[in-house]
Amino acid sequence: MSSPPAVESFPANTSAAAQIFTTVLSQGPLTRMEVARRAGLSAAAVTKAVRPLIEAGYLVEDVDEDARPALGRPANLVRVDGGRALFIGVKVTGDKLIGVLTDLCCRILVARHIPLAARDPKAVLGSATELVRELLIEADGLGVRVAGLGMAVSGDVDRAEGVVRYSPFLEWRDVPLAELVAMTTGLPVTVDNDVRALTVAEQWFGAGVGLSGFAVVTVGAGIGCGLVVHGRVVAGAHGVAGEIGHVTVDPAGPHCHCGNRGCLEAIASDDAIVRQMRAATGVQVADAVQAAGLAHDGVAGAREIYARAGDAIGRGIATVANLLGPERVIISGEGLAAYDLFADHIRAAFAAAAFGSAAQCDVRTRPLPFDEWARGAAATAIQSFIRSDPNQHNNQRIRGAAMTQHA
Repeated sequence: MSSPPAVESFPANTSAAAQIFTTVLSQGPLTRMEVARRAGLSAAAVTKAVRPLIEAGYLVEDVDEDARPALGRPANLVRVDGGRALFIGVKVTGDKLIGVLTDLCCRILVARHIPLAARDPKAVLGSATELVRELLIEADGLGVRVAGLGMAVSGDVDRAEGVVRYSPFLEWRDVPLAELVAMTTGLPVTVDNDVRALTVAEQWFGAGVGLSGFAVVTVGAGIGCGLVVHGRVVAGAHGVAGEIGHVTVDPAGPHCHCGNRGCLEAIASDDAIVRQMRAATGVQVADAVQAAGLAHDGVAGAREIYARAGDAIGRGIATVANLLGPERVIISGEGLAAYDLFADHIRAAFAAAAFGSAAQCDVRTRPLPFDEWARGAAATAIQSFIRSDPNQHNNQRIRGAAMTQHA
């Protein structure tokens, strides 16, 4: 793989400038006055921050003919030039990699899926390098630089260190993924938990835009939860936060792979539903699709499994609402394919367990294809770029090379 050019520093060198750019990115086009109001900053601060961003081509101004005042010149709208930089996002699953090439506004331009022959770090690194190479070729064809790469992995991920502490689906422990991928691709790399990455995308570009507090709950292979509190995605002091999949909802329930009993994930994840379906029906159910088919066909005992799962999910969401009081909870994930089987139970359990006005939380579903998880990874790369630290990215490559030499 040819070495990408030296990392370009984003010209927002203060937190206020990064905040202003992020406001325009997620909510624009906006007038400068509206940017100042939404960002809670002075007009002078906005003008100071916008000027270098326009000069560098990251922001552009357009005349807003619809906002023409009775007297004087029409207002100017500030917007992000999405084509100014490109980003790559890669979602790692247990059996494949999903990669996307996006613009600065996180719009997917190209998507690629490649199978994984094995789950060990070396095999995944080789496949990820090949996938990134393909996407870099696509970027070359567009004539725009790739400014960063995001990797999304399930489990306990330390974004600050770029380390996958523990991923049960991949059976990884303490894998310095950011360093390894930075070394093989030459790109600045951000590694984050996949649900947190999806939450970043929803906060900046999806159903969470403009909200101070919301949660993303994902249902599928696992039960995940991303949290935004006071406008910030919560990572936790040790990189773990929002793990409602391992909240006990039934102390006498089934064993969970984490070692506890009755976790939400042990009752409502795809694997849990498949296991329960086999036990209840005697059918050797292969996967979640077949399990849902049995329930839709009215096989005895099948619908009760989804009812139990829906009840557990509803109580888990109520726990989030009671603790944090989010404006909205967004339910997503591949498990939504069977949503009709447990939707009523989710709503009923949530209403029963939510305390007081927490029950007013806007709970909505948002089915998202797997490409959106890779887009979430790209969103984390965009986020890191805007709050860039070139020294950190250079150190990733240096440490990665050193570690390989001593391996």
